[in-house]
Parts: sequence; structure tokens; C-alpha cells
Amino acid sequence: MVALTSLSPAPPRPSPTPAPPRRGPPPRGRAYSPRGVILRAAAVADATPGADDYHSTIRSLNSRGRHVPRKSLGQNYMLNSKVNEALAAAAGVEEGDVVLEIGPGTGSLTAALLVAGATVFAVEKDKHMATLVKDRFESTERLKVIEEDITKFHIRSHFLPFMKEKYNDTKKRAKVVSNLPYNVSTEVVKLLLPMGDIFSVVVLMLQDETAARLADSSIQTPEYRPINVFVNFYSEPEYKFRVDRENFFPRPKVHGAVISFKLKNAEEYPPVGSPKSFFSMVNSAFNGKRKMLRKSLQHLCSSSEIEAALHKIGLPVTARPSDLKLDDFVRLHSHLVEV
Repeated sequence: MVALTSLSPAPPRPSPTPAPPRRGPPPRGRAYSPRGVILRAAAVADATPGADDYHSTIRSLNSRGRHVPRKSLGQNYMLNSKVNEALAAAAGVEEGDVVLEIGPGTGSLTAALLVAGATVFAVEKDKHMATLVKDRFESTERLKVIEEDITKFHIRSHFLPFMKEKYNDTKKRAKVVSNLPYNVSTEVVKLLLPMGDIFSVVVLMLQDETAARLADSSIQTPEYRPINVFVNFYSEPEYKFRVDRENFFPRPKVHGAVISFKLKNAEEYPPVGSPKSFFSMVNSAFNGKRKMLRKSLQHLCSSSEIEAALHKIGLPVTARPSDLKLDDFVRLHSHLVEV
């Protein structure tokens, strides 16, 4: 089989990193950080010895006979160590932290987390990459690698005992820092955000468009969806910075971005009797996004009862789901439950 180096494009062209702050207001509907930082591709010539640049990534892949990343697993490897450092910094990773990393790949982000002083629990679906990461960091006792699909992995059963052991049963919570495969991003967000009792913050690399959409809870926009209600119910999201696609191998079609979710404790959740019932109502409302709520929620209550509930919370009886903020949905659910 031909080696990957002969199949791959040339290394990314050098350009400044980080770029100057974005000036002017962000595009409509996009939620950029106040500093508007964009991390561009680092110069290969400036990389420090042993850094996870283009050439070291190729060598790592060839050493496992992989030759090409698996598109089915959404594998795009980070080539810029500065981005990994920025990811760790965005989560405030420090000495003694326990960090869950999803999809460590070649271990480039893992290295940054270990340098920051964290103990890393890495979950990797690809058995070849799991072995690579184990071998790469075999000299450290601050890394545990589990070969598993995170969407099928029971975090409370397997990660929680590990965390308690490292924290000596203190009340301190762990953190999540990950360069996620784009094809599982929404599924992983839904999995992690309700775990505020385990994690204090979740920092993820996602597609730029996805990160901007999750961080923006503006109502009456085409991007406003049930996931926005979900995200703000369980966390405080913040768009951190964009990462140019030239930083990845293979180069994806879209830019990436880092988003942070500060997780809420259970006592900070909006007051709903049953989150399951609440989100069932929200999802039903958006199933007919262009429909008025008195139509889309008819399977729960009569139109007149829905109109009465909307009137009580100060909304027009002609309201649609895109008109309601999180607090509005909470109050509407409260009134409909009473009915």
C-alpha cells in the first residue's frame, strides 16, 4: 500500500496565529466571542520539536499502518499545537484536574492536557488510535485510554469511579475537553450537558456553524431550535474562537470553532416538574415550527386551554415556538401541566 505521505497534500502554508481580532459586528445570527479570535494554521517551520504538526501526524498514522484517516469516524487530526493549548486554556485546565477527552486520535490534545497538569480519561472508538495513544504516553500514570464508542459508553458507571478515585471522594467536578468528530457533535452535547453533577465545564471543537448556532439563543431566527432550549436549560454556552480548516488533516470543507458550556447544578435548572415532560412539549412545539402553538400542542391540551396559558404568561395567542425564550417555555409548561 502506498504510504500516506505520497497521497497527502502539502503541509499548510504558514500564516500568523492567532489572527488579529475580528472587527465590526459579527454576521447576523452568529455568536462570536467579544474578541473574535481566529486561530489560523501555524508555520510548520516554527513548530517546536515533537510538536503535533503535519509531518509528525503523518508518521503517527503510518506507524499504525492506517495510511488514511477514516471518514466514517469523522477523523480530522489537529496540526496546530497552539490550538490544543487554547482548548485546554478555554476550560481552565490546571494541575490536578481530571479531564474526559473524547476521540484523542493521535494524542495531540492529550499532550496539551497532560502538560497542563491534568489526569486524562480518554475514550477512543478506533482501536488503532487507542493503541497509538497508549503507546505514545506509556511513561505517564496520568492517562487512561478506553476503547469505546462514547455514544454507547456509560459515563456514570465507568468514569465516575475513576474521577472519585483521583479526587479522593471530594466534591470537585471534572472537565470535558475534546476535538470532537463533527458527525457526533449534537449527540455528544445532549449526552454531556445534563451531567452537571460530574462536570463543571465542557469545551468542544465543533463545526463553526454548529458552535455559533448552539451559542446563540436569539428567538425569531431560522437557527432557533429545540437544541437551543436544551443547551440553555442545562448550561451557559459561550462561543470562544474560530479555528481555520487549514489546521486539520485531512482538511475539512468547513472551519471549526471552540465552544464552552458552563454546566449548571441541578438546583440551577429552571423549575419544571419533569425535564422529560418539558422537553417533550418543546420538541412537539417545534415539530410544527411555522404553526401556532395552539395548533402544534393540541395533542396536549385544547386550543382554548393553550390560548389561555399563553395569555397568562403575557404572550399573544398566535405565538409560534420561535417566539418563546427558555423562560417562556418553562412558564407555558407549568400552566399546561396544571390544566
